[in-house]
Amino acid sequence: MDNYKENFNIYSGFAYVYDSFMDNIPYDIWHSYLQDLLTDYNINNGIIVDLACGTGTITAMLASDGYNMTGIDISSEMLAVARNKCSKDVLLLQQDIRELDLYGTAAAMVCICDGMNYMLDEKSLHQVFSRIHTFLDNNGIFIFDMKTVHFYKNVLGNQTIVDNRENATLIWENEFYETTDINEYFITIYNLASRELDLFERFDECHSQRAYPIEKVKELAARAGLETVAIYNAFTKDAPLTDSERIYYIMKKIE
Repeated sequence: MDNYKENFNIYSGFAYVYDSFMDNIPYDIWHSYLQDLLTDYNINNGIIVDLACGTGTITAMLASDGYNMTGIDISSEMLAVARNKCSKDVLLLQQDIRELDLYGTAAAMVCICDGMNYMLDEKSLHQVFSRIHTFLDNNGIFIFDMKTVHFYKNVLGNQTIVDNRENATLIWENEFYETTDINEYFITIYNLASRELDLFERFDECHSQRAYPIEKVKELAARAGLETVAIYNAFTKDAPLTDSERIYYIMKKIE
């Protein structure tokens, strides 16, 4: 097997510049699409859990729709940013989603922006599905996206990306291992610490993600008691294509 690291000590220094460098993400479009999917399955109110919620943009948007939101993330730094973005009514919890532990059940859960791709082996992915099954209402819905092999291999590829901003610089080195379908991001951030001294702090992180075949995702979910009710090419209601870059799954808890 190719060498890779499972490293969940991520989104530390990156957390505080994440929104700046991810300003190309069309959150309004993502939010509208998610709203539409929730409505399709009659999730119009109640508790929704946002898994791997990051800096809380989607969490805050869904809270503004009237949902009772809980945001879960493994990074305390990301949650600190989310706390400044979300209202006091939003519950934010620092947890590894493989060990999800809630106070009760939820009408729906969502995991947007490839949080599920961080599960690097089938055991971890199945474990997440099992915890979700435990904390979903009967007939509750789980909506999540996953990046594809096509995206990692042919779109992102083994390239280096440099993004220079006024107060920060991001260097993103990417490597995809075809034998394991695991993608590694080596990220270096230089963030302005003192304008007066022209002093920058450096942060280094390694992120690993894995792409999974659709049938494997369905199989692991079914073993955990989740029925796959729809699979879409992202931001459509069409079936996935061979060149889909991101796929959405809608799953229901089997009673």
